[in-house]
Amino acid sequence: MIQKSRPALLQHQDVGDRVETLMLQPVIKAFLCGSISGTCSTVLFQPLDLLKTRLQTLQPSAHGSRRVGMLALLLNVVRTESLLGLWKGMSPSIVRCVPGVGIYFGTLYSLKQYFLRGHPPTALESVILGAGSRSVAGVCMSPITVIKTRYESGRYGYQSIYTAVRSIYHSEGFRGLFSGLTATLLRDAPFSGIYLMFYSQTKNVVLHDQLDAVLVPVVNFSCGIFAGILASLVTQPADVIKTHMQLSPVKFRWIGQSVMLIFKDCGLRGFFQGSVPRALRRTLMAAMAWTVYEEMMAKMGLKS
Repeated sequence: MIQKSRPALLQHQDVGDRVETLMLQPVIKAFLCGSISGTCSTVLFQPLDLLKTRLQTLQPSAHGSRRVGMLALLLNVVRTESLLGLWKGMSPSIVRCVPGVGIYFGTLYSLKQYFLRGHPPTALESVILGAGSRSVAGVCMSPITVIKTRYESGRYGYQSIYTAVRSIYHSEGFRGLFSGLTATLLRDAPFSGIYLMFYSQTKNVVLHDQLDAVLVPVVNFSCGIFAGILASLVTQPADVIKTHMQLSPVKFRWIGQSVMLIFKDCGLRGFFQGSVPRALRRTLMAAMAWTVYEEMMAKMGLKS
């Protein structure tokens, strides 16, 4: 009796393993699609991220001279660091964004399948799903985010990502690798939640069933642009706070103190330094990432 039940038990376990594998495959595909879309957008828009970081950390002039604009800063970087200087921090950006975007889309796909079960999300559900997925990715990629910000600032002479990790760990401890994590989550979670809400709701207004297949990517990209602009403006102050905490963790120890110091040094407008390049980068990057992701998922026969 026992001998007869063993093959049945093994067969049941085998079926269970195959079902689990089939369930994981779409998540892996979503991760790969997200990683590829993240690579494309990161390489294209890295200069905007560098300009944003430099603008946020410019010290106010004691002589009351004219503020440095984005175009003037761009020309200065090209003149002093060459054209390739605009792509400084490319290595940590790739290391951060490729798995980071993959983790985001993979987590988002899993949450959608588990909670929505094929139903379109409401506005509130979109906010929760987007914020939750970005929080998971943000925590996982926090050390690389710190290194990326320091690379872009031009203040640190790290030779490689490994030496950067070792230097931060030796001088600031394990906590240094997670500098500005709270501010990062306060920036990224609302951005992704607001973005996904506007993106989903805008797409629902546009009836894709009545569109030519060629126009669908254009509509997706346009919806992404609209959602990105709104989400970027709302989360800009958190991005400024995050940058200062990651570059000068000794001076900017916690969020409340950082807010007071930034306001004291630069006033209210200090919380919106670098808003133009950041809005351009986040908007274009998110729009491109979502467009590429949805097209690749459609090619694989999966609903994003």
